[in-house]
Amino acid sequence: MSETSDRIRVEFKRGDDVRDAGLTTPEDIKRYDDIPYGDDPARQALDVYRPKAAEGTALPVIVSIHGGGWVYGDKERYQYYCMSLAQRGFAVVNFTYRLAPEFKFPAALEDANAVFGWVMDHAAEYGLDTDRIFGVGDSAGAQMLSLYACICTNPEYAATYPFETPKGLKLRALGLACGVYDVEDSVPLTRQLMADLLPGGGTEEELEWITPLNHITSDFPPTFAFTATGDYLREQAQFLAAVLAAHDVPFVYRMFGDKARKLGHVFHCDMRSAEGKTCNDAQCAFFREYI
Repeated sequence: MSETSDRIRVEFKRGDDVRDAGLTTPEDIKRYDDIPYGDDPARQALDVYRPKAAEGTALPVIVSIHGGGWVYGDKERYQYYCMSLAQRGFAVVNFTYRLAPEFKFPAALEDANAVFGWVMDHAAEYGLDTDRIFGVGDSAGAQMLSLYACICTNPEYAATYPFETPKGLKLRALGLACGVYDVEDSVPLTRQLMADLLPGGGTEEELEWITPLNHITSDFPPTFAFTATGDYLREQAQFLAAVLAAHDVPFVYRMFGDKARKLGHVFHCDMRSAEGKTCNDAQCAFFREYI
């Protein structure tokens, strides 16, 4: 593992520990934990969260792909954010996937594909409406989700991967937060992590392959894209908005915060943040337009 990835695992964990200290499962949420979706129960497991008041009802589904620079994170770090989305009337699937550098790309995308397949296969058991599936992802998770959406909507690009998407899967809309969409033209930290993520260490061909902006078509799902005034990746959201507009993909672009209130990277995952609540309300309102 590189020094950069090692540092991210330490520093990101420290920040997440502070952010989530004292949080507990909301009383109005029913959760199903540690469900295996692959052969490795430690690295391939998911949770499902549902509002208790909707018991017996098939709910629209949000699948969350967590961030962490492709080298850090798991479903435990995103449980409170995902349960807050469930409180807004959704069934939310929150999963752990295989991380780099132990597992090279596209291992994490293979896991995401397996999770969407699990949703399609277990809809009746967990009350999941497979005609209304949405996705959210932030930071590296936004890069992964947008790339997966390209696989689902661009057959030529999908042919470059060693898996097929689940039969009948259609992503109604996406929520992309503080993400990396132009890997070829991103911040130095992103480029440093490519050596750990990519089998060839980050060749120009590999960077072109995993840059979502290169593979978006007019069939890409409607998108709620947002960033923040203090997000070190905020320029990337502008790149994404320009490409979505060029392909006539319906989208909303939002920047949260202002000069007085510099909101940081993935601010929306802070359950104590008023701005995070406002942002997550807006994201879910966007999804309801496509239910």
